[in-house]
Amino acid sequence: MAQTLRTPDGTPISRFCFGCMQFGGKADEGESRRLYDASRAAGINFFDTAHAYTDGRSETYLGHFAGPERDRIFVASKANFTRGASAANIHASVEESRQRLGMDFIDLYYIHRWDGTVPLEESFAALAEEKAKGRIGAIAVSNFAAWQVMKAERVAQSLGVGIAMLQPMYNLVKRQAEVEILPMAMSEGFAVAPYSPLGGGLLSGKYAAGATGRITDDVMYSKRYAPAWMHGAAAGLSAIAAEIGAHPATLAVAWVARHQGVTAPIISARSEEQLRPSLAALDFAMDDALYARLSALTPTPPPATDRLEEA
Repeated sequence: MAQTLRTPDGTPISRFCFGCMQFGGKADEGESRRLYDASRAAGINFFDTAHAYTDGRSETYLGHFAGPERDRIFVASKANFTRGASAANIHASVEESRQRLGMDFIDLYYIHRWDGTVPLEESFAALAEEKAKGRIGAIAVSNFAAWQVMKAERVAQSLGVGIAMLQPMYNLVKRQAEVEILPMAMSEGFAVAPYSPLGGGLLSGKYAAGATGRITDDVMYSKRYAPAWMHGAAAGLSAIAAEIGAHPATLAVAWVARHQGVTAPIISARSEEQLRPSLAALDFAMDDALYARLSALTPTPPPATDRLEEA
């Protein structure tokens, strides 16, 4: 069983996390404040940011908003992945993020991406040192494959620390995490905060209605969600949502949250209006029949052994 992560005042982290990637980007400071307040009103106390987001504005805004209630908020950030996972970068990133956030302590700190050019011993020794100094709390990894997680965990354990949380991509059209990451997390006791439950907005239904967003404006996202079957699944999701009187985004987020290996899906938005359907998933009761119906919209990935007859 995953350890229970808690805010400084001892409150367990909320069932959903709000991702602050849009703070200072698509969401200006005023809209970012409204997103923060809406999340808090819904009971969210877990906020995720990163050194690389919006040239530091994401961390700065989050620090301004959360500062007055610091003990009630669980803050996660990540080292600057553009500079790799060297000890020098980890130490510099922690300090720069602390300054931007205006906080002495970051509750959860990630290596943002796997860096095969730096020995894990170097990276995790730096994280262990930051933890020993009281500058970070729990240690986490993002965008790691399962074998990379276990290799890193072995190194972390040898240094007297461990990995508390994983942050993989996971949504109805990106289900690779079901093969090894989520089963591994349940077996080994890692908490999981998956990002992109709406698939870059694809599963919100907005693109079918002619709206623009990451998939239309960003080459990385357009490639990630290019296959036609993904768009077909999104259309199927929208049809089911219309049938039962729910928003597609509500169903998409609730579907991710329903997996027993998921601790807290990371929801996000560029406006308070856009956020509301995701927040509604907090109170949406998804039964087994609906979960199975939604799951059937997309291919179940084959097992890690590739023995389909045993799936």
